[in-house]
Amino acid sequence: MTSHKPTILLIYTGGTIGMVKDFKTGALKAFDFNELLSRIPELHLLDCQIETYSFDIPIDSSNMNISNWQKMAKIIEENYSKFDGFVVLHGSDTMSYSASALSFMLENLSKPVIFTGSQLPIGDLRTDAKENLITAIQVASLQNNNKPVIQEVCLYFEYKLYRGNRTTKISAEHFNAFTSPNFPELAESGVHLKVNND
Repeated sequence: MTSHKPTILLIYTGGTIGMVKDFKTGALKAFDFNELLSRIPELHLLDCQIETYSFDIPIDSSNMNISNWQKMAKIIEENYSKFDGFVVLHGSDTMSYSASALSFMLENLSKPVIFTGSQLPIGDLRTDAKENLITAIQVASLQNNNKPVIQEVCLYFEYKLYRGNRTTKISAEHFNAFTSPNFPELAESGVHLKVNND
């Protein structure tokens, strides 16, 4: 029996992670997500198929609101049967709120919905975007006997996977921007990806 490659839908809602700096002007602009694979060739090493969906107008996460949450939930709902997992790229300021809202809107999930983003734009030399994005996709495509290992809304940032509705943003300066004060992380990424099965 051949196992199929997990299919992941990458949903870009806005946020620093999808920005590139224009090196002449220093201005940030959103980049075309269809160019993602050429920007991050490491994505080819992941054992999954990735499709992308972008909000027409990227949302600054400080303007995130209920209608945006409904839109995200609808995109996931409409594509739920076609994909094995979902990765939502989001501005970090309100990511905890969105992850929390979606965890209540999307009930009885049997697939992962992983929120991630970055503190620095994807084109920056010292960006955290690549690691966050690559590992979030990896986590979303983790399978055991062709079933997703993670079956809930989570937030992945700086080597840690948290339950989505248990996170809070603690820093705008540091890469480890989030914490989950009253619930242990679900997984930690180091040399190996360690899932906390408890």
